[in-house]
Amino acid sequence: MIVYGKRIVEYIINRHPDIVEEILIAKKLDKKSLKQFNKFKTKFIDNKLAQKLSKNGNHQGFFAKISFSPTQWEIMGDKILILDNVTDMGNIGAITRSAYAMGIDLLIITGIKELKWPQLIRTSAGAALDMKIITYQNILELINILKTKNYTLIGADMDGECKVDVKEKIALIMGNEGEGLSKRVKNRLDKILTIKMKNFDSLNVSVAAGILIDRITNEC
Repeated sequence: MIVYGKRIVEYIINRHPDIVEEILIAKKLDKKSLKQFNKFKTKFIDNKLAQKLSKNGNHQGFFAKISFSPTQWEIMGDKILILDNVTDMGNIGAITRSAYAMGIDLLIITGIKELKWPQLIRTSAGAALDMKIITYQNILELINILKTKNYTLIGADMDGECKVDVKEKIALIMGNEGEGLSKRVKNRLDKILTIKMKNFDSLNVSVAAGILIDRITNEC
């Protein structure tokens, strides 16, 4: 697996050096900048290969070939976040970063057969390497499991409450970018949590997720 971007590569070599197989560099570096890669196998590549590896993305001249396999985590923790049919990897990455930063115990992504891990790692600024993440195909089956585990199921929608008891075991469900939560999911929820709008009628799902994650994890 190859990931790219200066910040991502630095995150990996500082926090997960054990998964690094090789560093690829597509720019000139002075001795001081190059020193941080001394303990890794390092190779310089030309811009043509760099553009190919990044699929013309903004690689900034830095690539890391890593050995990473996602773990199949158990469904547990006091605060769980579920993304139901959220498909945009940029949004998923931004949400992953917020979820990890604010203490979500587990992120469950439904409606996606297979996550694009290199893109997720990059768009989450590396947080996907540390956040507990699993995929689950059937959201209704997942809801049944969470109910047996005594979670309070909270959905994000336009009509609902503004506050929630953060001492409860909570599973927050965010719907997709266009349609939100399906009626089948809404009918199984315990509570609806909303963000009151003053000058607009909607927010990007990653922005909304950040606000609501803070609601369910903090008492302030």
